[in-house]
Amino acid sequence: MPVPEQDLRDRFRHHPPKTQARIDAHEGVRERAAELAVWLDANLPESREKSLALTALQETSMWANAAVAIHGDK
Repeated sequence: MPVPEQDLRDRFRHHPPKTQARIDAHEGVRERAAELAVWLDANLPESREKSLALTALQETSMWANAAVAIHGDK
């Protein structure tokens, strides 16, 4: 079943934060992801797996911020 066109267009538009709660949520995601990235970098041996873990964390942060941007406050 095709995705409704408006749903597709909504996925690719800019979703600026409209409330302080959203701004705080974005900052919270970034801060916690950065804290974990620093810990992983300091505690994991240099390896392909470490690189993939950091890449996956970056992707997780991106999707978490997309959830806040698209779906708003809890």
